[in-house]
Amino acid sequence: MFDKEYDVIVVGGGHAGAEAAAAAANLGSKTLLVTMNLQNIGQMSCNPAMGGIAKGQIVREIDALGGYSAVVTDKSAIQFKMLNKSKGPAMWSPRSQNDRMMFAEEWRLALERTPNVDFYQEMVTSLLVKKNKLVGVRTSLGVDIISKAVVLTNGTFLNGLIHIGDKNFGGGRAGERAATGITEQLINLGFENGRMKTGTPPRVDGRSLDYKKMIVQPGDVNPGKFSYLKSNILKKQRDCYLTHTNAEVHDLLKEGFDRSPMFNGRIQSIGPRYCPSIEDKINRFSDKDSHQIFVEPEGWNTVEVYVNGFSTSLPEDVQFKALRSVKGFEKVKFFRPGYAIEYDYFPPTQLKHSLETKIVDNLYFAGQINGTTGYEEAASQGLMAGINAHLKIHEKESFVLNRDEAYIGVLIDDLITKGTEEPYRMFTSRAEYRTLLRQDNADLRLTPRSYEIGLATEERLQLMRQKEKNSSELVDFFRKTSVKPEIINPILDKVDSAPINQSGKMFKIFARPRVSLSDMMKVESVKDYVELNEVSNDVLEQAEIQVKYSGYIDKERANVNKMKRLEDVNIPLSFDYKRVRSLSFEAQEKLEKIRPVNIAQASRISGVSPSDISVLLVYLGR
Repeated sequence: MFDKEYDVIVVGGGHAGAEAAAAAANLGSKTLLVTMNLQNIGQMSCNPAMGGIAKGQIVREIDALGGYSAVVTDKSAIQFKMLNKSKGPAMWSPRSQNDRMMFAEEWRLALERTPNVDFYQEMVTSLLVKKNKLVGVRTSLGVDIISKAVVLTNGTFLNGLIHIGDKNFGGGRAGERAATGITEQLINLGFENGRMKTGTPPRVDGRSLDYKKMIVQPGDVNPGKFSYLKSNILKKQRDCYLTHTNAEVHDLLKEGFDRSPMFNGRIQSIGPRYCPSIEDKINRFSDKDSHQIFVEPEGWNTVEVYVNGFSTSLPEDVQFKALRSVKGFEKVKFFRPGYAIEYDYFPPTQLKHSLETKIVDNLYFAGQINGTTGYEEAASQGLMAGINAHLKIHEKESFVLNRDEAYIGVLIDDLITKGTEEPYRMFTSRAEYRTLLRQDNADLRLTPRSYEIGLATEERLQLMRQKEKNSSELVDFFRKTSVKPEIINPILDKVDSAPINQSGKMFKIFARPRVSLSDMMKVESVKDYVELNEVSNDVLEQAEIQVKYSGYIDKERANVNKMKRLEDVNIPLSFDYKRVRSLSFEAQEKLEKIRPVNIAQASRISGVSPSDISVLLVYLGR
């Protein structure tokens, strides 16, 4: 049934698995994607949306590296918004609503069009390991498939248990069975494991809702897109809607708290802190008498609606009764109730920065198996695991992104050095260099690096270089071109900015906080330059950021250079921390377990103090 040997086998066809398979195959590895249901490749298990705060930056980074998520997102988008536009550009985050069925279809088609990808529908029940080295997988039918590397992207399927009120049953998500066997084998191989929880809200019939009672939430007037490649921009969009819970809804929900698996002890694992269930919100924020509910269509043509903000594992009759008291939901009909799901994960401190496990060679973990939550976080890990699996078996150096290079670098470094005991979600606040890691410049940051390893295409590189050249030339134009007081002062007066007394360079004027790009476009010479050179919107945006935030960007780069000095102090893998008696006991324990490769990584480990770092620096002769 199979070729003698695959280079890479990817287990699981979710966001992590799909990106892992695409990356390994596009780099030249013969790849097999094994999943329990080929119809659900790239399935949006929870909300029908991509991006958001910090997550949108990750999708842009995946695209810049040559992944598929952004392209698939753009093809299936039904609405696009740039969030946080009222704040600085480091906070701007793209988000799209998507057609759930179209999204999965586009993922399937993208992978089918990728040479070197084979598919097989089956459950992998165990790994084939010889002398702590991965050599293949075994399926539930007893079929052994040999490979040089394996990427596990099991999502919520490892011993998945679904809870609805006082009922529970095995499953990886609604309508699909759980995966068994792998957890037990990994424990026997010496891995630590744990349990996590996530949840999802009810899906309802949009025909039963009264949208007139809700607040419309349209997309951007001039919608953007995720991919840096040339592609179509949305010409029409579907609206979302906003409504709220109320005191009556809360009282009805509380009636079911004694039957809630969260409160009666049936669920003991930890759920996502920043995406709590509705019962958790009511319990934790008892002073609030209402919470937002976002009503999100599931696609262009379907009537199914996702009730964002009403994630719950309460009994289905309690869910139904309470939701009918929400404004606009008085006659709601359910497609299916919300539920919680518990699943196995493996603390990511057991991984290298390449996402290869420390215990078994050529075995990689990506996605929720590492304790993360979110499509975007999973997809980025899958991409990096697929890249590194290919590089490892071809005896090439690992591809690792630093914290100053990408949100993906922050994500993986956080997981490896700090671990996580609750579902990890990316936020802009987690990145200390977020002024450098903006959504607009992911291609400038990452495409050259990806091109060097053979993943990003020549087309991507040329588009990036053209954007870089055009942006630099536009900034140069502002630096060199002067403007007279009689031309600029009327514009400055309208934005309440101080007038100039003599001709001055436009760069300095443009850098003023109250002066925007639209203001500068009123200057005839600027307008002529933009029209003559056919300057695109992304180049205009890039130039504006470089002009207005150059001081902040320079300061952050200086901070990066300081940290680089610590990254240059390598720690031998065989270093015996127990010999260094001046280290605290906790630091010894954490450093022995995680084994950082340099002082910078050691400094980010929870429990390792600045004094411990000083001791290490002295001991290493620095």
